[in-house]
Amino acid sequence: MVLHKDDPQYRQCTLTVMDNIADPDITFDADGICNYYHEYKVAEREQVITGKEGEEKLNALVARMKAVGKGKPYDCLIGLSGGVDSTYVAYLVKQFGLRPLAVHLDNGWDSEPAVKNIENVIKKLGIDLYTIVVNWEEFKDIQLAYLKASVVDIEVVSDHAIFATMYRIAKEKKIPYIISGTNIVTEYIMPPSWLYTKMDFRNLKDIYKRYGKLKLKTYPIFDFKRHVYYSAVLKLNPVSILNFTDYNKTAVKKLIQEKLDWADYGGKHYESIFTKFYQAYILPEKFHIDKRKAHLSTLICSEQMTKQEALEELSHDLYPVRDLERDKAYVLKKLGLSNAEFDAIMQMPVQSHHDFASDRHLKAGFMTLLRRTERFRHLLRKKQQN
Repeated sequence: MVLHKDDPQYRQCTLTVMDNIADPDITFDADGICNYYHEYKVAEREQVITGKEGEEKLNALVARMKAVGKGKPYDCLIGLSGGVDSTYVAYLVKQFGLRPLAVHLDNGWDSEPAVKNIENVIKKLGIDLYTIVVNWEEFKDIQLAYLKASVVDIEVVSDHAIFATMYRIAKEKKIPYIISGTNIVTEYIMPPSWLYTKMDFRNLKDIYKRYGKLKLKTYPIFDFKRHVYYSAVLKLNPVSILNFTDYNKTAVKKLIQEKLDWADYGGKHYESIFTKFYQAYILPEKFHIDKRKAHLSTLICSEQMTKQEALEELSHDLYPVRDLERDKAYVLKKLGLSNAEFDAIMQMPVQSHHDFASDRHLKAGFMTLLRRTERFRHLLRKKQQN
C-alpha cells in the first residue's frame, strides 16, 4: 500500500522535507528529526573541510597532481556533463593551473542547453574534450531492458558507462588523477532504496540477459576485475575537490553564468532529456519517489535553503503538462515504444535490483581488505621506493 500525506501514518522530518512516502529506510528520533539529517551532519563534519584548512589541503592536492603529471599532456581527468557540478569543477581546475582532459559520454540524450554549456566551457577555458559516442541501438536496448525489469535505478545504464569510460581513458592516457564533481553539501542525502550502485556490472549483465535482445559488444563495462585493477593497482580513485571548498550552489550558478555563459536547465541532472523524464515522471508515477525531497533536504542541511523555501518548491508541479507531453512523445519515439507499450511497462510490478545477480558482496569484501592492509601496503611502497 502506498502512503499519502493525508494518511495517519504519514510523517515528515521536522527539520528537512524527507518523509516516509516510498522510503522504508527513514527513521525519526524523539524530536521528529530523521536519520538523514543526522547522517548528513556526520558526513559534513568528517568530509567537508573548508576555510584555511580546506584551502591548504586543496593546495597540497593540486601540488601533488602537478608533480605527478609533470611531463605528461594532462595531470587530471574531469567528467563534463554541462551540469552545475561538472562545470564548476572545470572552472576550478583551470583556476588552479591544472591541465585537465574533459570527458563526455554522448548517450543520445543530451539536451540542447547541456550541449551549449559544454561548448562554452571548452571554448572559454581552453580545455581539450574527449567525447565518447555510444552505439545507440545497443544503449537503447539496455535502457529498454531496465524499463522492462521494473527496477528503480534506470540511470545505472548511463552512469556505469560514464565511470567505465573515465577509468579506461585515464589508464590509456596515463592520467594520474580523476576529479569528481560529487560533493556532500548539495547531494549527500539519498535514500538507499531510491538508487543502486552504479558499478555492479554483474547486476547490469543479469538484468540485460533476462530482458535485452542484443549482445553487449561496445557498451563500456566496469566489472569486478577491472575495479580491483584500477583502484588497487593503478590507484585511480576519484577525488572530490568540492568538499574542500565553500560550495554554495546559488553563488556557483551565478559565477558560471557570468564567467562561462552557463545556462540553467531546470532540475538537478536535467541536462539529460531522459534523466528529466525519468526523475520527473517515471519515478513519481511508478515508484512514488520525488527526488526533489532529497536534493532540497541536503540544501537545508547545508544551510543553503530554509525548509519553508523547500516546501514552496515542492508545491510546484514536477512536470508542467506541456513539457511532459512534449518530452514523453520524444522519449517514446526515440526508444521505439508506443504509448500502449510504455503504459504496460509502467503497470508492471516493481522488482528489486537484489532480485538479480550481483557482485556487491565481492566489492564490499575487497574494500574491507584494502582498508585493513593500507598501512602494510604504504610501508611496502616506501620500502620499494628506497
